[in-house]
Amino acid sequence: MAVGIFDSGLGGLTVLDAVTKRLPEVPFVYFGDNAHAPYGVRDADDVYQLTTAAVERLWGAGCDLVILACNTASAAALRRMQESWVPPEKRVLGVFVPLIEALTERQWGDNSPPREVAVKHVALFATPATVSSRAFQRELAFRAIGVDVEAQSCGGVVDAIEEGDEILAEALVRSHVDALKRKMPRPDAAVLGCTHYPLMERVFQDALGDDVKVFSQAHLVAESLADYLDRRPEMIGPGTESLFLTTGDPKRVSDKATQFLRRRIAFEAA
Repeated sequence: MAVGIFDSGLGGLTVLDAVTKRLPEVPFVYFGDNAHAPYGVRDADDVYQLTTAAVERLWGAGCDLVILACNTASAAALRRMQESWVPPEKRVLGVFVPLIEALTERQWGDNSPPREVAVKHVALFATPATVSSRAFQRELAFRAIGVDVEAQSCGGVVDAIEEGDEILAEALVRSHVDALKRKMPRPDAAVLGCTHYPLMERVFQDALGDDVKVFSQAHLVAESLADYLDRRPEMIGPGTESLFLTTGDPKRVSDKATQFLRRRIAFEAA
């Protein structure tokens, strides 16, 4: 009854932590493609090949449902995977869905025409690959009109977080927020469009100001997954064991993951 969680590196642990707390009875298999991180600077074909390889490994671990807890993979690979690669008995879901549900205050199954929503000016902070894909804007346009999205490519932030350099990560976040504000001085809301960024949510909020509502993904994804499994319990796969898999060095990744979650995490080679 396992569910797979995939990320290019350690950022998806923010999602794993939230879904584990929300669904303690479900075993989760986490796959970090640390050997190839970060994905945010790769082209779409490269991201697609790496993501499909990782998802196949998670299927092999007994996960019929896999969550792409990687915004770059969700933006650059998910639609192509769902249209031509995922078999009927499997499911691969991304992390944009819960964000847009929250932002537009409507359910994903609501296929009525796009309508005006309360939020008019949205700042999107994401990796270069996610920004260039324009996937967030495309999905938002299916459900809302009159929303101005200003995207800021946050180069270097993921690398700094993965290396545990909080001082550099904070400096980069503040620099990127300043750059965004030069283009959109008064956003109504901000979307942290990378699962690494919740680790810097306090810094984003401080740099943006208290009047900007910050949407972070981990808890939104957890609630969305709980609702999905309640409606589709058959998608809980046959796996019974929680695992942490990595393409990187298991000891090094385990040490960093332990720092991330502040509890002992033991990765094994994928």
